[in-house]
Amino acid sequence: MKNPWEEIPLSDYEKHMKLDSVMQLQVMNKLMKGQFNAYPVSNIMILGVAGGNGLEHISKDKFERVYAVDVNSAYLKEVTRRYFYLDGILECLCINLINETEKLPKADMVIANLLIEYIGYECFQKVIQQTNPKYVSCIIQINVTDNWVSDSPYLHVFDRLEQVHHQIEETTLEKAMLIIGYHIIKTLEHMLPNGKKFIQIDFER
Repeated sequence: MKNPWEEIPLSDYEKHMKLDSVMQLQVMNKLMKGQFNAYPVSNIMILGVAGGNGLEHISKDKFERVYAVDVNSAYLKEVTRRYFYLDGILECLCINLINETEKLPKADMVIANLLIEYIGYECFQKVIQQTNPKYVSCIIQINVTDNWVSDSPYLHVFDRLEQVHHQIEETTLEKAMLIIGYHIIKTLEHMLPNGKKFIQIDFER
C-alpha cells in the first residue's frame, strides 16, 4: 500500500500550510533558519523535506552536504528545480523511512520537523541509530483540540494521513531519545494562530 504522503499534491500541501489561519510554512521557515545555524556541523539531513521550505537559508560556505529525504519523488523533483543553485551540496534521497531505514547515509545532524508524527517513536529511533548524528533537532505539533489538521479548503487532501498519524508527546519523545543515547540541550515553543503550538526540541549525543 502506498504511503499517503505519496498522493498529496505539493501545491495543496503548501497552500494549506501557508494560509493565514495556519501559518505553519512561515513559522517553520523561520525556525529552520535557526536550526541550520545552531551547531558546528558540515553536513545535515532533513527528513520529510517536502518542497524544500527553508532551504534558502542553507549556506554553501557552511555545509559540504545537505541530504533532503522524502517518500514522495515528485516533491524531491521540485526541490531540485527550486534549489538548483545548491547543486554540488544538495542530495535528494527518495526513501520510505518505515521500511528503508538502511538506505540512509550518516550525517552530523538530523532535522525532523513534523515528521515523527508520521513514523512513530520506534521508527524514529531506528532512523537516528542508522544516521548516527551528533545533533538532532525536531519540531513537533501540540494540538489543543482533537483536530490535528487545521481547517482549510484543502482539508480533505489529508484524509488518508489518519492511517499513519501518531500524536507525539514531548516527554515520551525525550524518553525515547534518551534510550538511544541522546539528551535534550534546547527547547523552543512557538504559538500558532489556530491554538496549535510548535515545540522545537534539540538533542545531542
